[in-house]
Amino acid sequence: MGRTADYTNERCSIAATLEVVGDPWTLLILRDAFAGVKRFEQWQERLGVARNVLASRLKSLVAHGVMEAQRYSERPPRQEYVLTPKGLDLSPLLLTMAEWGDQHVYGIGKGPVHFVHKTCGCDFHPRLACEACGEVIDRRDLRRVVHETSQTVGEALEAVKIPAE
Repeated sequence: MGRTADYTNERCSIAATLEVVGDPWTLLILRDAFAGVKRFEQWQERLGVARNVLASRLKSLVAHGVMEAQRYSERPPRQEYVLTPKGLDLSPLLLTMAEWGDQHVYGIGKGPVHFVHKTCGCDFHPRLACEACGEVIDRRDLRRVVHETSQTVGEALEAVKIPAE
């Protein structure tokens, strides 16, 4: 994908995530997909990314099952890209990244976009909570457990590889 990092021999979920969505253009494509962008030309216009780079990133997202290409025109043949359930699961990651940028780059309350919780109408700031008990957690509340027999990133990605059409 035009980058030099190779995480395939790592045994790390963060490295696995980076292998799929770690390219900066990929994250901006996903940001725009969550904002409703579905078509190649829309991304190209919004991002100003080279067409070959955009095509490569979209192809990779489809190959990893993060997006799905859907034909919307036969003549000329055109497709749009929609987030799959796997892609939709990236929402908390992007919201957390946006929050970090607001706090540590722009400054609190000075970011270019903010989110409002529809139910209560208040500004939204993501927090992590334990799925089992619901307690909001801090990193100091966690204990790291390493599974020595886990697969490498490359092995794990190969095991979930989506067959080419």
